[in-house]
Amino acid sequence: MKALNNIFKRAGEDPRAIVLAEGEDPRIIEAAATAAERGIATLTLLGNTDTIAAKADELGCDLSKVTVTDPANSAEAGRYAQELFELRKAKGMTEEKAAELIKDPLHYAQMMVRVGDADGSVCGAVYTTGDTVRAAIQIIGMAENSSMVSSFFLMMLCEPFHELKGGVIFSDCGLVIDPNAQQLAQIAMSASESARNLLNEDPKVAMLSFSTSGSAKHEAVDKVVEATALVKEQLPDLAIDGDVQLDAAIVAEIAERKVEFSQTHGRANVLIFPNLEAGNIGYKLAERIGKADAIGPILQGLKKPANDLSRGCSANDVVNVIAITVVQAQSLEN
Repeated sequence: MKALNNIFKRAGEDPRAIVLAEGEDPRIIEAAATAAERGIATLTLLGNTDTIAAKADELGCDLSKVTVTDPANSAEAGRYAQELFELRKAKGMTEEKAAELIKDPLHYAQMMVRVGDADGSVCGAVYTTGDTVRAAIQIIGMAENSSMVSSFFLMMLCEPFHELKGGVIFSDCGLVIDPNAQQLAQIAMSASESARNLLNEDPKVAMLSFSTSGSAKHEAVDKVVEATALVKEQLPDLAIDGDVQLDAAIVAEIAERKVEFSQTHGRANVLIFPNLEAGNIGYKLAERIGKADAIGPILQGLKKPANDLSRGCSANDVVNVIAITVVQAQSLEN
C-alpha cells in the first residue's frame, strides 16, 4: 500500500494534535494507543477518565503518551462554552445551553479544533454521521473556497490482480444524496484537492455517468456535463473528463477509442459519482468484490479537518483515519 504508507510516513515526520471524541469506546482506545506508539499524532481522548483507564487496562493498551480529558470536568469547559455561545447566539444559543452542550464530547472536540487546541478531530464510531457533520459545520465552519461539505473514500488498490494500482479517490459516497450540477462541481473540485494533498499526485478527474461524450441523452447526463463545464471554468488546468463511463475513466485502451481529446487518458485517480446511490454502490462493489481497501468516509470542505468514522469501523480503520487527518492538517497549514 504505497499511497497509504506515504501518508503514514508524512504523518510521522510532522505529527499534529488530533482529538478523538469517543474515548470510552474500546476501538478508539486501541487506536489511540497504536497511533501514539507509532508517533503519527499527539492524541487526546475525551470521556470519563476512570472509565477510559479501566478499559485501557482491560485491553492492555498503554495510554501514557495520550492525554485523557473529561469534558464534564475540564478546566477549558468555561472558555469553550463562552466561545460556543458567541458563535451561535444569533441562532438562538444561550449561555446555559452552550455550557450544557460543551459537556458533550462531540461538541467539545470540534471546539478544540476551532480554537486551535487540536489540529483535527476524528468522530463517528458512536455518533451518527449527521451529528458529526452538523457539529463540524456549526463549530469549525466551511473552508473559504468551499460552499458545502462532502466526503470521499480513499480506495487502496494494491493486490497483485489489480490492474489499476495505488490510491484512488471515490466521491461522494457517503454524504450528499443528489447533488445538482453546481454541487457536483464543488464535490469534484474538493476531491481533486484531496487527491493532490493525500496522494501527492496531480489529480485526474473522471465525472462518471452512464454516458461517454454524449452517447446517451438524459437530464442525468446533462447534469454531469454541466458540472464538468463548471469545473473547467474555475480550474482550467485540471485534467478532467466528463461525461464518461467507468471503463473509459480507468482503462487507457477504452479511453483512446471512446473519449476524443481525453485529458485523463483512462488514468483517472479521482472518480466523481453522479449521486450518493451510485457512489455508495460503487465503493462497496470495489471493496467487497474488487477487494479494494476502503478508508473513510473522509470529510472535505471544512475550514479544518474533522473526520467521520463508520460505526462499524475497526481500531485499524481509526488509525488510518487519524493518519489522513494529520496529513490534511499539514496540507491546510502549508
